[in-house]
Amino acid sequence: MNKVLVIYSSLVTLLLATVLFFASANKDAALELPERELPQTIYPISLNRAFEFAGEPLPMDNFDVRERLDRELTVNSYTHGTTLLNIKHTYRYFPLFEKILKEYGIPDDFKYVSVAESNLRNAVSPAGARGIWQLMAPTAQQYGLEISEEVDERYHYEKATVVACKLLKDYYKKFGNWTLAAAGYNMGGPRLAKEKEAQGGVTFYDLNLNEETSRYIFRLVAFKDILENPKRYGFVLDQEEAYTPLDKFKEIEVKTSIPELAAFAREHGITYRMLKLYNPWLISTRLTIKTGQAYRIKIPVN
Repeated sequence: MNKVLVIYSSLVTLLLATVLFFASANKDAALELPERELPQTIYPISLNRAFEFAGEPLPMDNFDVRERLDRELTVNSYTHGTTLLNIKHTYRYFPLFEKILKEYGIPDDFKYVSVAESNLRNAVSPAGARGIWQLMAPTAQQYGLEISEEVDERYHYEKATVVACKLLKDYYKKFGNWTLAAAGYNMGGPRLAKEKEAQGGVTFYDLNLNEETSRYIFRLVAFKDILENPKRYGFVLDQEEAYTPLDKFKEIEVKTSIPELAAFAREHGITYRMLKLYNPWLISTRLTIKTGQAYRIKIPVN
């Protein structure tokens, strides 16, 4: 019996020793393993080429300019979801914007202002700017847009784009180049003029401005380069995956008040949702029309 116990104890001791040995060996091996690498390869964007905005070249021999552009190209190249959606939306809105910009003599590159301002959405900023072109109420009204409890034409795609063009043209006359005109659009012309005079700067790149405007021109250039060359940045989109323009509609001139826009939509064979999508400037559930006043409402058609 004692012999059996001795053998049993020896086996248990041997088993425990084996377990402890391998546990220690595995711990040492784990300490020697390299850290796991993420399954991705990220490259910096090449800056060894010319960049320009609205025909005005960026001074790429300036290290500060290079680094600020590098930041915007990198941020927007690797913000995959937002950038991909922006690419899809360009198919919907850019044809309209390009047409109006050309009519008003504004360089085509200014279509990227709509991307920088709102990511091509009828957004609302904390400061109160609204629409794809992010117009403040006083500016919009100064240039003839209607803003009321029922109507906000900052959300009207065509009318808001026209106002953006007029504003940019005025800033170009004031500052003498398109780069400063773009900066003025972002921070306001009077503020930019004040900073320019106080700092004695000549170009945008001479000025030390607030964080948002300091990045603004570089964001425009980054959007331009990425959206014009999406495959260079790894974005691959088939034509059928892009968002189609909202250009299949008829316009109805309305001269009498509409107490219920939902009922108006049903009368014209569309849903309330479609009415709002094609006419986002209708911000209420009704439309009050004064004597002698008229509105043109889009009705989508197949």
